Amino acid sequence: MEYTFSDKISSLKPSLIREILKSAGNVIPFSAGNPSVEAFPVKEMADISAYLYSECAGPALQYGITEGYTPLRDKVKARLKTKFGIGKDMDETIIVSGGQQGIELTCKVLCNEGDTVLCEVPSFIGALNAFRSYNVNLKGVPLDDDGINLEALEKAIKENKNVRFLYVIPTFQNPTGITTSAEKRKAVYEICKKYGVFILEDNPYGELRFAGKDVLPIKALDEDGIVIYCGSFSKVFSPGLRVGFVCAPQAIVQKIVVAKQVSDVHTNVFFQMLIDRYIDTCDLDAHIARISNLYKGKCELMLSEMDKHFKGVKYTRPEGGLFLWCTLPDGCDSLDFAAKAKEAGVAVVPGIAFSVENEVCPSMRFNYSMPTEQQIVEGVKILGEVIEKYI
Repeated sequence: MEYTFSDKISSLKPSLIREILKSAGNVIPFSAGNPSVEAFPVKEMADISAYLYSECAGPALQYGITEGYTPLRDKVKARLKTKFGIGKDMDETIIVSGGQQGIELTCKVLCNEGDTVLCEVPSFIGALNAFRSYNVNLKGVPLDDDGINLEALEKAIKENKNVRFLYVIPTFQNPTGITTSAEKRKAVYEICKKYGVFILEDNPYGELRFAGKDVLPIKALDEDGIVIYCGSFSKVFSPGLRVGFVCAPQAIVQKIVVAKQVSDVHTNVFFQMLIDRYIDTCDLDAHIARISNLYKGKCELMLSEMDKHFKGVKYTRPEGGLFLWCTLPDGCDSLDFAAKAKEAGVAVVPGIAFSVENEVCPSMRFNYSMPTEQQIVEGVKILGEVIEKYI
């Protein structure tokens, strides 16, 4: 039997990160995008699960409304307003099955085939594949040390037809760890407003700050209804629960609701209720502070070891999140380097995984949240030896 597939899926390739994880074996995992298992509030989750099964089994195991479990939606709205200044009268919030679904549904409701989507380069592979699945004209805009290059952004908007939205991760960007400055966030907003371009702001890591000062999301500037904001409980609670949220103008959320109904009907009600009760009975802010402190120690350890062992390479120094970005000298191919690193016992993700054009890239992503402190020390030392031979 010969199988043929739709045009939308036939050209898509599996996530390089997922393929690396499947074949990683016993290597030191600098390649994962996972939060630390130490960050999961397992005891509290177990107690709340027992309570839900005992006292709320009917509603917890029943169908729910597409917009999300109402008490949790209300808490998300209140938290966004209080902590981030997000949520105007024109906005609405929907609970989605992880931030990934929010990204995918946004593209689904805004884009026709051939429309243009702009994104940072490098960018999150899950978003890039979601956009590609709708046959859009995907164009990358380079990153500076303080966020997306403004001149290149305006040039890309002018030179491409039907630019529907700009996808950005302004805080602790995946994969680079870069945070966009407050000044540049305002400039990005004004440019997109000027040309009638939506902004899809992805902020799964924003609460995981362990250094520097908080910067308000772009959505906090939104007086014109052009910003769609995606958030998630994956990095502050547990990714396996698959609970995220979108805050956007009501007209957009109404279409996302319809699109979600033909996708998965609603997000898992049990896990929505679990998170809702956790917020009611536990201290979420204290939990996030503990996680951030955990990642602070791991990031500082990785950077200090890199300072000892890495020669001739550059790397970012993130103020939060899960990742940093290491760049070999010009002319190096991180895909080739990643293969050599894996042979030596360390898995990293080559930069090509985060590219728009699949160009050769000298950079790679390191994750410091998942490996143990011992693995960080050992893995950086091994990579230092590989780098010395490679360059």
